[in-house]
Amino acid sequence: MSKKEKVREKEMSFWEHLEELRWHIVRSVLAVLVLSVIAFLNRHFVFDYLLLAPSKSDFFTNRMLCALGEYLSIDSICLQALDLQIININMSGQFLTHMYISFIAGLIMAFPFVLNEAWRFIRPALNPGEAKHSGGAVIVSSLLFFIGVLFSYFVIVPLTINFFGTYQVSQAVTNQISLQSYISTVVSVVFAVGVVFELPIIIYFLTKVGLISPSFMRKNRKYMLVILLTISAIITPPDVFSQILVCIPLMGLYELSILVSSRIYRKQQRKEKELSKI
Repeated sequence: MSKKEKVREKEMSFWEHLEELRWHIVRSVLAVLVLSVIAFLNRHFVFDYLLLAPSKSDFFTNRMLCALGEYLSIDSICLQALDLQIININMSGQFLTHMYISFIAGLIMAFPFVLNEAWRFIRPALNPGEAKHSGGAVIVSSLLFFIGVLFSYFVIVPLTINFFGTYQVSQAVTNQISLQSYISTVVSVVFAVGVVFELPIIIYFLTKVGLISPSFMRKNRKYMLVILLTISAIITPPDVFSQILVCIPLMGLYELSILVSSRIYRKQQRKEKELSKI
């Protein structure tokens, strides 16, 4: 960034900042809309090969778990042949769902661009050291988000669908899954796990502002493990292997967050010692 740009950023008025924010938002919205239109025009791929695929017995994860269960002689790993019958009960249900999913797909695909626009807006408020690493933060945040989405799609979503799709309070009650219910479950799980995988980035900022410390995270590690094991036990088949399959990556993410917090905390401690010597 040139000296002229730095001076201009410092001299920008409140209304100029608002104008700058407006253009960042406009560019982000345009990116989401363009990618949403692309998703809308490819509805068969989006629905048949992506969204509805985890409900089928021939889905990649379901086939791999069955093969692994057969190899290890653990039948419970093999998810039941769901092949759910998804129904629509509203006149405009399928069209509105198509619109909604197209927007969500556009938002997911445009996530790195939107995040970059947000960083570009707040970068002038950062010190030179923080601004220097802002580009790397965008890349890491985007990567973590997409890893979370993929992990959710290939692991959490099939297990969740298997659990709720086959759960019965009585043999007299048959599950008929509405399209809206199925879509909302898949989207919420995918987005939730994608956001959870941003935990190291969130911990980074919380540590910098002094709201959390590595010692606090280490102290509460056992509680986090219990929480993750409980969540894993709810959405997975009744066997230890499936619970571990879900819990290990999430616990690994927590441990990574502790390392991030420790690094930031040590840097802050060194700076405080240097300032105290002056």
